[in-house]
Amino acid sequence: MKPRLPLVELVLCALCLWAAWYHTPAGALVRTAGAWVFRTHTTARPLLAYYGAGTLVPPPEHALPLPGPVPPAQALAYGAFAVRADLGSPPAIASRLRSLAQTLHSEDAAALALFCGEETAHYAMEHAGSQPHLIDLARALPPSKTCVSQAAQALMLGGAYALAWPLPESVRITSPFGMREHPLLGGRRLHAGVDLGVMKGAPVRAVADGIVRRASSDGVNGRILVVDHGGGVVTSYCHNDELLVGDGDHVRRGQMIARSGNTGRSTGPHLHYQLDLGGEPVDPLRFRAQRPKTAVGASD
Repeated sequence: MKPRLPLVELVLCALCLWAAWYHTPAGALVRTAGAWVFRTHTTARPLLAYYGAGTLVPPPEHALPLPGPVPPAQALAYGAFAVRADLGSPPAIASRLRSLAQTLHSEDAAALALFCGEETAHYAMEHAGSQPHLIDLARALPPSKTCVSQAAQALMLGGAYALAWPLPESVRITSPFGMREHPLLGGRRLHAGVDLGVMKGAPVRAVADGIVRRASSDGVNGRILVVDHGGGVVTSYCHNDELLVGDGDHVRRGQMIARSGNTGRSTGPHLHYQLDLGGEPVDPLRFRAQRPKTAVGASD
């Protein structure tokens, strides 16, 4: 007779299986469905977050008040200021970053020097090769360096401040980011993006250079595009009528990538625009001084 598998090994196997799917899209779907059935709260991330690029640290909880539009040349400086206000004003930080970038020949190295010091950045550059990204520079440094995480966060937030808008500024928001009463499923749920009220067929444009990580269709999001802009910045465009780019395509800022529509779970024509930082959805209006007007209308 074969010996029975000890109870401890059975428990360990079960734990391994649980860990394998708990933080995956399939696990999130099961957890979300279970929470809906039993009317409980779930910590499962929104499904779109699993298509993000990820980064070293999560975005901050509070937004930096913006007196006006962020100049493109100062986007990284605003990101650095949001991480550490003691570095000076965004214009002063921008000037320092330009000087560091000229010396180190790399924007990522300049961000590292800003938080970790020039000596550390020079050392990392010597051991990381030519034109390295921050992750390459980080491998040359001790893992306990918290300043590397600060540099990563500044680069991620700088990327968010530099984003354009997928539709004309005149298009109104029909449903903002945040908790709301779901128009179709009922109950209070997190609306992980903003709904922009626009008629079917309107041109949808990429908000920054990036790579298409997902171009597909499902019953909830309709025809959806997920674009990875690097550094933990990912944007999603849902309910489109037509997709003009495919998986793996490189897109440029301002490029027409889709035509808006009413596909998927929707109450009318609109674009659901979502911004994920470090794999977590955040309000894209946090990084914009010019905020489109909000009006009651169609939403998903």
